[in-house]
Amino acid sequence: MPILITGGAGFIGTALCRHLLEHSDDEIIVLDKLTYAANTKAVAELSRNPRYTLVQADICNFGKVDRVLRRYNPSAVLNLAAESHVDRSIENAADFVETNIKGTMVLLEAIRKFLASLNSSEAESFRFLHVSTDEVFGDLADLSGNSIFKEDTPYNPSSPYAASKAASDHLVRAWCRTYRIPSIITNCTNNYGPEQYPEKLIPLVCKHARNGWTLPVYGDGHQTRDWIHVSDHARALQMVLKSGRPGQTYAIGARNEVCNLDLVRLICRTFDKLVPERAPHEHLIRFVTDRPGHDRRYAVDPQKVEVATGWKPEVDFKEGIENTIRWYLNQKPEANYLPHQIPALSASGRATA
Repeated sequence: MPILITGGAGFIGTALCRHLLEHSDDEIIVLDKLTYAANTKAVAELSRNPRYTLVQADICNFGKVDRVLRRYNPSAVLNLAAESHVDRSIENAADFVETNIKGTMVLLEAIRKFLASLNSSEAESFRFLHVSTDEVFGDLADLSGNSIFKEDTPYNPSSPYAASKAASDHLVRAWCRTYRIPSIITNCTNNYGPEQYPEKLIPLVCKHARNGWTLPVYGDGHQTRDWIHVSDHARALQMVLKSGRPGQTYAIGARNEVCNLDLVRLICRTFDKLVPERAPHEHLIRFVTDRPGHDRRYAVDPQKVEVATGWKPEVDFKEGIENTIRWYLNQKPEANYLPHQIPALSASGRATA
């Protein structure tokens, strides 16, 4: 059956498309604006599959979204279209409001019109899966590990990015209740894996370490995040789409809480193992002035999604990190990727623009 994935050309989107093409018979329709963060290499690879179709369009364009829905008649829509980089949102919040809030509203309205054109059986089986983040919950000030986000944790976003995603979640819930759109929301922790855009923490550190550049860490480096391999997230989304209940929210995490400094040190030790002639890599670490407004700790309880769908993370964190580093070591250096163009590493697990 046709499945429409908005934002399907990004890091998580291409991983999800690859997973669905390998583990289902569904036809995959991707609607993506193809911004700077699009994984064009992965898109070119996926496009060789006859069950994959790419439509370049902005979800803020109601007419184009409407035409795609009517043409392909999808049985489900998964919304991954979003501006997702915290530090870019601090520099320019307008793009995040446009895509994450207005774009979600436009998509919901187009789906509402589309559902009205279906018969009762088709409308009943249709699903809208909105992919969100744990950052909407704000800061877990308790660093002891005793507190944790759950699906009913009140929203308390700190950054413009998190606020825009929180707003989009509220829109989905409102359209679900008012217009009966069969919607599901997922809130996932930090993703990692091969092919991630190098403004994010792990690929940024990998590229710096590979080139012998400094590894800037914000503040004291003790900001803590739960890390999940992107392939585990893709599996979770497929299982939530299949078994999740409309109107419900599912928190997705891997129980891999690591502070940024320990993560950077793990990457350094892995580089020491794989590139011993340049060891030790830890001497490249530099502490820099902290970023404004970032959160100290995120962690979610994935018990609900595990019980509801049978999903569990499969990728061991240290093995996943090593395999990710091996992938980056095997890539050709980008001619235009110069040290002065690299954003500084943020203590939130992202890089500052």
